[in-house]
Amino acid sequence: MSQEWVAILALVALFVVGTVLPINMGALGFVAAWLVGMYALDLDEKEIIAGMSGDLILTLVGVTYLFAIAKNNGTVDLIVRGAVRLVGGRVALIPWVMFFVTALLTAIGAASPAACAIIGPIALGFAGRHHISPLLMGMFVVHGAQAGGFSPISIYGTITNSVMEDNDLPVSEVGIFLASLLVNLAIAVVLFFALGGRSLMSRRIEPVTAEDRPPGHAAADARPPGTSPSIVHSGGTHRTPTGGSTSPAVGSTAPAGTATAGTGTDTAVETPTPGAGAKATPDQIITLVAFALVALVALYFDRNIGFAAITAAVVLTALFPKDQKGAVSQIAWATVLLVAGVSCYAAVLEAAGAPEYVGGWAAGLGVAALGALVLCYVGGVVSAFASSTALLPIIIPIAVPLIDGGGISAVALVAALAVSSTIVDVSPFSTNGALMVANRPDTIPEEKFYKQILTYSAIVVAIGPLLVWAAIVVPSQF
Repeated sequence: MSQEWVAILALVALFVVGTVLPINMGALGFVAAWLVGMYALDLDEKEIIAGMSGDLILTLVGVTYLFAIAKNNGTVDLIVRGAVRLVGGRVALIPWVMFFVTALLTAIGAASPAACAIIGPIALGFAGRHHISPLLMGMFVVHGAQAGGFSPISIYGTITNSVMEDNDLPVSEVGIFLASLLVNLAIAVVLFFALGGRSLMSRRIEPVTAEDRPPGHAAADARPPGTSPSIVHSGGTHRTPTGGSTSPAVGSTAPAGTATAGTGTDTAVETPTPGAGAKATPDQIITLVAFALVALVALYFDRNIGFAAITAAVVLTALFPKDQKGAVSQIAWATVLLVAGVSCYAAVLEAAGAPEYVGGWAAGLGVAALGALVLCYVGGVVSAFASSTALLPIIIPIAVPLIDGGGISAVALVAALAVSSTIVDVSPFSTNGALMVANRPDTIPEEKFYKQILTYSAIVVAIGPLLVWAAIVVPSQF
């Protein structure tokens, strides 16, 4: 068996084992790199280890460290509260607020699952209380995470741009970011109208008056300045039944002090979230400034994002040491291991000539654009069951022969592969999709919600890569 096939079969085994068993694919990547490198390619261990991307690892550590500090000192909560206040009582805007807040979190460095874990329970709690389709709200959160996921200072973005640089491909950080943002935004628009968004446009959250408030909610009068409890009206004015049961969404973390409507009620009464009207504290303001400076240093001055982010994190820790406890433990170490191991094995794949072999086969289909479509589907199908983060460092080098010999735009093809490999993260087999299932509101049975997400993800896997290819790759040929 040729060394190319040994490396490819080991890669397939890596993804299968990592999907079936609870083993970090990065750890599997190190094992595969060691075995294939030493016994199939006759590489020594120093040559194998040299395949790890130190630049990428530093970036992941720095960015997630900075985000952990922002989460600890309440800057993330500040962003969420500020965005929710923009709703202004319009129920139809709530899903869009969740979409853009999640996009903002991933754009400034949150891992996609982390952003979904933060916003998912809040969004699905809103869905249960305000009678919004849970599928609509959950998928808005996931697509929002992917919309911001390829910003130049995000995890996906830094991985993609680093791999392109390592393979001597022209890099367009803004181009790939906009491709992901626009595709996910377009999907969100379709979902909004397909899943009942039009019916939400006439609904508003009205202030609760003394006569509207049921017994037991008098304490709501003692609310923070600038906040008010609210009542949802679903077609006409209704009063909350006295003694009506309220319960939080199963598996979700409802905001403290919030009462959620039980199944079958027409109204939902909310007491204010503690601190909802609080002003930004000095450490939160400085944290927001730190994010802006990191982006400026990385994009305008073209400095390493990892160094900039970790410097900002260290400065914030020095200025506000009491607020930063546990931030280091919140660094995405599992993702660091994942990327380190997979990038190490990706280097072994390259040494075996596997990317050129597969890319040459795809280019040999006769039409380079057709080969690009095949790779988009490979990325989409694999990523629906495995890690998108692990896939990106592998599938981009595979596409190089199509770029070199097929005349396809490097930026267009990489953007198509990146988007095709991440829009499928709505799958319940992926972390993001599973988080939505776990945080479903109690207004929908778990099995029904699971089937809804599974059906939707099957549609995305079936037609998503084709539409992305048609929207990004095909126009680049003209």
